[in-house]
Amino acid sequence: MASSKEIALMAHLMRRAGFGATREELERRAEQGYEATVEELVHPEGQPEVDEYMLYRYLPMTEVAFSHVQGVTHWLYYLIHTRRPLQEKMALFYHHLFATGDAKVDAPNHMIAQVKMFRDHGMGSYKELLVRLAKDPAMIFWLDNNLNHKDAPNENWGRELLELFSLGVGNYSERDVLECSRAFTGWTISAKIPTSPYGRFYWQFAYRPEDHDFSEKTFLGQKGRFDGEDIIDIIVKQPACHRFIARHLYNFFVADEPSVPLWPTEPPRDPEAVRTLSDALVDSGYEMWPVLQTLFNSDFFKEAMYQKVKSPIEVFVGTIRLTRDLEGPDPRLPIIEPVAKEPGYMGQSIIDPPSVEGWHTGQGWINSGTLAKRINFVVDRVSNTDLPGVQDIIKRVASEGTSITPHTFVERCLDLIGPLKVDDSTRIELEAHAESDGPLSWATDEGYADLSRRVGDTLALIASTREYQLG
Repeated sequence: MASSKEIALMAHLMRRAGFGATREELERRAEQGYEATVEELVHPEGQPEVDEYMLYRYLPMTEVAFSHVQGVTHWLYYLIHTRRPLQEKMALFYHHLFATGDAKVDAPNHMIAQVKMFRDHGMGSYKELLVRLAKDPAMIFWLDNNLNHKDAPNENWGRELLELFSLGVGNYSERDVLECSRAFTGWTISAKIPTSPYGRFYWQFAYRPEDHDFSEKTFLGQKGRFDGEDIIDIIVKQPACHRFIARHLYNFFVADEPSVPLWPTEPPRDPEAVRTLSDALVDSGYEMWPVLQTLFNSDFFKEAMYQKVKSPIEVFVGTIRLTRDLEGPDPRLPIIEPVAKEPGYMGQSIIDPPSVEGWHTGQGWINSGTLAKRINFVVDRVSNTDLPGVQDIIKRVASEGTSITPHTFVERCLDLIGPLKVDDSTRIELEAHAESDGPLSWATDEGYADLSRRVGDTLALIASTREYQLG
C-alpha cells in the first residue's frame, strides 16, 4: 500500500499534469510508481481518446459549434472526460500562450479546431507547432495576417510572434518585426460560405504567392529571401526563445511567476530550474514531451506543492472530476452547457481570453467577485452527498470502525479532498465545528446519514479556505 507521502506527491503531479484525481486513481497510480506515471502522461497513446460522439448524441449543436457557449461546452467535455490529462493540460497551456479570442474571431468552431491542434501536437515539436499556428485560420484572423500584403505589411502577427509567442520583449528590434511580417505576406485564409442559412463553415489556410514578398530580408542578424517557415526556423534556434518557453512552462506547471509584461525586468523565481528546462528543450530538438518529462521528474517540481493559485479551469474541472459530477453517457449531460458558463464567472472564459497576452495568472485570478464564485461553485458540489465522488469520500471516512474523534474526522476529510495542508488556526476551527455537532458515530442508518451530512458540511468548509485555492 502506498504511503501518505507517496499519495501526496502523486496528487501534486495529477493537479499539475492534469486536473486532479480521485483517491482511487491516486492509489492506483502510486502503486504504479511516480516515474512510470510520468511516462504514461507524456506518452498518452496507450489511453483511450474521449468519445466525442457521445457529446454529439446529446448535444449535436456542439459538433460545429455555432455559439460561444457551445464551443466552451465542447472543450469542457474533453477536459472532464479525458483519460489523457496532460494532453488536455498542454492544450490549455498553449491556449494561454497563444491566446486567441472568440470575441473577435466569432467562430467557435475554429476555436475548437485550434484547441484540437494543440491537443494533437502539443507534446511534439515546438517548431512545427509554430508553423501550424501561423497557418491556423483562427490565428490568422485574430492577428490580421489576412491583411498582411507585400505592398502593405501588417505587423500584428509578426509582432506577437516575437513578443508573446517565442522571444519576449527586448530580444528583437522593430526592424525584426517588419522583416518578420514581410516573410508572412501571402499567408492568408480563403473565403468561406456565409453562416446563414446553413450554419458554420470553415475557413481554409491559403498561400497566395502573388501577394508574398520574395525580396531579401534581414532578420535577427541573418539575411536571405526568407518566408514564414525560415523565420520560425531562425526563431527557435535563439537562446532567448528557449529561455522564454522554459519560463512559461515553469509558470504554468511549477510555481507562479510575475505576469509576462514584467519578465524583462523581473528575474525568474528559480533561474536554475528555467535553465534546466531551457537546456532540455534544446537537447530534445524542440520536442516538448522530453521537456515535460524532465520537469515532472525534477526536484524543483516535487518541492513546489501549493506554490500556485489554481486557475478557474483547474477549480472547475478538478471539482467536477473529484465529485464525479456530469460523469459518463448520462441523460444529465445536456446540463453541462449552462454549467459551462461557470469558469467565465470565475474569471477564465476559455476560447475567449481577454487579450493576446492571455490571462494574468497567480494572484491575478483572485478578487472579491471571482473568489466568491470559486468558493460557491466548489461548495455546491462537495456538499452534495448525492454525487458519487462525495459518496466515495463518505465511505472512506466511515471505513474504519463506527465512530471517530473530531480530530481524526477532520484529518480524513482534509486527506481525501487533497491531501490538503492547512495552518493550525484553520485546523482548530474545523475541529471545533466537528465537535460542536456532537459525537461522530454511525452504528445505525440514522448515524450514517448524519455522518454523510457532516462530511459534506466539512468538505464545504475546507473548500472555503485559503489553502484550497492553491494547487
